[in-house]
Order: sequence, then structure tokens, then C-alpha cells
Amino acid sequence: MRLKYRVGTMPGPWPVGSGGVEQLWRLVDLCETSGVDSLWFSDRLSSPLHVLEPLTTMAAVAARTHRLKFGPSVIVTPFRSPVLLAREMAMIDYLSGGRMLPAVGIGVEQEGEFRAAGVPFKERGRRTDEAIAIMRRCWAEEAVTFPGEFWQLERITVLPRPVQQPFPLWIGGNSEAAMRRAGRLGDGWIPSFITPERFRVGVEKIQAFAAEAGREVPDDHFGALVYFCFAPDRATGHATAAPFIPRGRVDDETLAQCTAFGPPDVLIERLEEYVRAGGSKFIARPMVPPAMMEEQIARLASEVVPRFHGR
Repeated sequence: MRLKYRVGTMPGPWPVGSGGVEQLWRLVDLCETSGVDSLWFSDRLSSPLHVLEPLTTMAAVAARTHRLKFGPSVIVTPFRSPVLLAREMAMIDYLSGGRMLPAVGIGVEQEGEFRAAGVPFKERGRRTDEAIAIMRRCWAEEAVTFPGEFWQLERITVLPRPVQQPFPLWIGGNSEAAMRRAGRLGDGWIPSFITPERFRVGVEKIQAFAAEAGREVPDDHFGALVYFCFAPDRATGHATAAPFIPRGRVDDETLAQCTAFGPPDVLIERLEEYVRAGGSKFIARPMVPPAMMEEQIARLASEVVPRFHGR
């Protein structure tokens, strides 16, 4: 199998007010006209920063572009009805001519967000598994009947269906449970804040879990979200990125091994480490203030992306 290497980007946070909307369109146009493969949006119910809601934003991006692909990294599945989510993602894929990249997960360890969504925190994993099963059937079958633990369907039909058949569903998360979910239920894996070595182990585990379930995850459906900051040196890059590093999600040792602060060659070598570990699809996210985002993504498009897309 000949692997296809692709690099997308996830911008954010966004400026307050109309400036954020104007910057979104400039970035969308930049990605559409450059070699950037895809544009990704984070999903948070509550955040101190301006985070765009992914589904509505992707629908807007679909209307403005013709080539660019886009996805959520990742949709917090337990917050939503799986039938409604299946319909929304299918509709975006339909309207865009097959450019939607669905990716789901259980969300971050913020119990208050789950209480606000009316979802018991301890049920998030089981709800996600059941939702994945329901969405897959809604995207492929005429009338779905599903007697689940959380949702009960009787001859439910979702139309129009996604253009992509089958609709590839990627799984986020770097825990053992996420790896098991990706092997049993997913078509790909896209974790974040994971070292290349742990990523390598994860790829092996996912294929083993898939084999136990009598299935296989394609070799070119493994990737990672890699945070970066282009700067003259590592110290300057780390200082610029520091305010945007999520507190409590990653320790300093892991952070040093899974981010790329410094010249573009640092990010290229970091991505090469993930390639050697089994990855071929990447989301490069700039950890910078909004005023620096466009320049960082322009450099990503011109100095990093061609090294991988040219393979």
C-alpha cells in the first residue's frame, strides 16, 4: 500500500468581535489556495477563549471553498443526540461534495461541561460507543431500528446520506480506552499530546484490538495533532506558546516530546518521528496569539506542507 501523507491545520483561539470572523475568512482563503490539506476546529462547550462551534463553522467553510477538506478535532459525542449528529455531518458532507472528515471522542476531563449538557460524566464512554454504532448505521441503512441503553430507534432514516460511502469515522483520544475504541469501532485514530513512542505503541495496540474484533484499521488512517510555534529558537517559541498550553492536560516531559517550538525544521523532524511511528495524517496547530496565526499558517503551508505532500 502506498501511503498518502497529508498535513492540515487547526487555528485558534480567535479575536473578540468581528475581527475573529474576518480572520476566519482570511485563513480559510489562505488554506484553500495553498497546499494545506484540511482545516480543523476544536469542540468545547465552555471555554475562557473564543472557540468556534465546529459544525456550524464547517458548514460555512463548505460554502466558501471547493477543494479544502475540514473536520472537528474532535466532536464531543456524548453531548449530542447521535441521530441528529449523524444528520448534521451527513448534510455537511453532502453539501461539500464529500469533503467532511468526521472525528469523534469523549471530551476533556471537565465534569462541569457534562453537567451543563445534562450528561452523566461516568457514562461518556458508553454513550460514545453507542452513538458511533448508531451513526454508522444511519449513514448506511435505509431504516434503522436500534434498542440501545441510551437511545432507542424505530425505523429511523437519515437522508441525504454522506457522499463518502462508507463515511470514514476517526477516533480521538490517547488513553487505552480510546485506542480500544478506535480498534473496535473506528476507521482511524487522531490523538493529541502524545509522544511519538506512545503513538507507535498506540498504532500497534489499535491494530491488535481491531484484529480481535475481526476488522482492520487502514495503515494510512493514523495521525496526530501536533502543536507548534515557529520562532528563531526553542526558548522563544516556548515562551510565545506558553499562554496557550492547556493546563493540566500534559506534563512538561511529554510536552517537550510532542510539540515543535523553533524553526520550521523542528516541526518537520517532529512529524518525521510520527511518520516513523506509523503516522501519515497530521493536524498542525499554532500555539500563538491571534495576531500571529496567519503568518504561522502561511509558513506552515510554504515551508512544511510541501515536504510531506510531495511524497
